[in-house]
Amino acid sequence: MSTQPVPEATAPVARTISVSPGEGRRILALTSLGVFIVFLDTTVVNVAFDTIGHSFDAGITRLVWVLNGYTLVFAAFLIPAGQMADTYGRKRLFQIGLVGFALSSALCGLAPGLGILIAARAAQGIFGAVIVPTSMALLLHASPRERRATAISTWGAMAAVATAIGPTLGALLTEYLTWRWVFLLNIPLCLLAAAWGARLLTETLGAPSRGFPDPLGIAMSAAAPASLSFAVIYGPRLGWGDPRVLTAAVAGVALVPALIRRMRHASRPALDLSLFRIRNFQASNVATLLFSVAFFAVLLSSLQFLQNVWHYSVLQSALAVSPSAFVTALVAPLAGRLAERFGYRLVFTAGALFYATGAAALALRTGTSPHWAAHWLPTLLLNGIGVGLALSTLNSAAAKALPPERFGVGTAINNSFRQLGALLGVSVFVAVLGTPTGRTILGDYHRVWWFLAAVVLISAVTYLALHRESAATVRRRT
Repeated sequence: MSTQPVPEATAPVARTISVSPGEGRRILALTSLGVFIVFLDTTVVNVAFDTIGHSFDAGITRLVWVLNGYTLVFAAFLIPAGQMADTYGRKRLFQIGLVGFALSSALCGLAPGLGILIAARAAQGIFGAVIVPTSMALLLHASPRERRATAISTWGAMAAVATAIGPTLGALLTEYLTWRWVFLLNIPLCLLAAAWGARLLTETLGAPSRGFPDPLGIAMSAAAPASLSFAVIYGPRLGWGDPRVLTAAVAGVALVPALIRRMRHASRPALDLSLFRIRNFQASNVATLLFSVAFFAVLLSSLQFLQNVWHYSVLQSALAVSPSAFVTALVAPLAGRLAERFGYRLVFTAGALFYATGAAALALRTGTSPHWAAHWLPTLLLNGIGVGLALSTLNSAAAKALPPERFGVGTAINNSFRQLGALLGVSVFVAVLGTPTGRTILGDYHRVWWFLAAVVLISAVTYLALHRESAATVRRRT
């Protein structure tokens, strides 16, 4: 595919809905609530791993699909959901997503077995994939251009904060109620947001209707990362020469070029490849994928380390990582304004350096004896700043590069790369950690954190190589 840049100046000027400042703030609050609910469920289950495993007598290699089932389907359906939102109406799809998410959450909370729980999590992923691009598209159309960067940063901050506080909330619910309330809590939140949206939102459309996106392309886009994830997770346990692992790895790799060919020739492709001709959109998505691998893997590995090495309880471990979320909440709303003033490259690189330093500090400073204030808290502050700067900046940069009629699908693509990063992050953590023993467990976790620090640095180098600042940004900096 072409990598020639498309100048930002040639992009159409975004159309907006005429709303009062107060109504605009309410739309920002509603769409932020929607994305908060969805991204909360990417991590709220993490600390309930052991509890769910005991309920269903399942090990980590089966339990990991409670996370990956949600993440995989979420990533696969984001792009077609964004296209459908642009075609059939953002408000309509937003409402459908909220009600569907409530129903699938109820099924998760009432699941009698692990298989039904994983299936219900996949259903959650479908409806979550509908909510995310529709919420961003609704927000962008309701935000004047001069306030768009701040609105996007706030929306992105809610996603990052939800991801970060998920473990704490999950621990509280698991400790004082049961793990089932991790899912049941979504029901009143979704129904409240749906009722609010019915009164507040105005319908918006993007591109003309072309029918439902290619079903085979959607299936292939789910099968490729699923196969690769299976190979990464089970390779160290079954052996890389095991026929099942080899088959999954070969299938995952072979499906990637096949999927690209399918998208180029299908009459209604699952993904519009023409958006990737926009160089800055490319840069944002590649960096989002790499940074998300580290972000989700560091979060899960931290919780597992605190429980398995420092022997914290589920609640203690969740509370121990929670300060990072508060730092992210403070920093993220500022990221868009900083990027507009100093450039997206500088702000993202700064965030990546903060986060890589935090991951390296975990490897350098943590031992087998608990020293939370001296050894752990400083890394949380570094990581919180890093997430607040990096992920919010990438959200803003991706949205800025899009033409207005492609807000829904473009936002979906960017978030699908984030979720693919989450899927790979969980899989990479399991693979790099291996099967630790009492003598090797500390070194195994240190190896994970060094590896993830390197991934973050690679994301920064890649973004610097691909992204191009606008002439206006360069003039402001000089």
